[in-house]
Amino acid sequence: MSSLHHQVPPAGEDVHVPGPSLLPVFNAAGAGLALLGLAAGLVLTVIGGVIFLVTLVRWITLARRELDQLPLRHE
Repeated sequence: MSSLHHQVPPAGEDVHVPGPSLLPVFNAAGAGLALLGLAAGLVLTVIGGVIFLVTLVRWITLARRELDQLPLRHE
């Protein structure tokens, strides 16, 4: 090969797609219930807030664990 021809790296990168999860659905339901509770009553707000916070912490924990398992390749 001449000096003008060089090895071209493959196009794109490996794409990581997270696994299926119902946590976003429950998180949104908890947020919706908490907002509904603002109009309906304090009990719904507390229940919705607890659901929202629990699912949010679980979702972040799983995402961090999943990211830790990814290979560290930077070329």
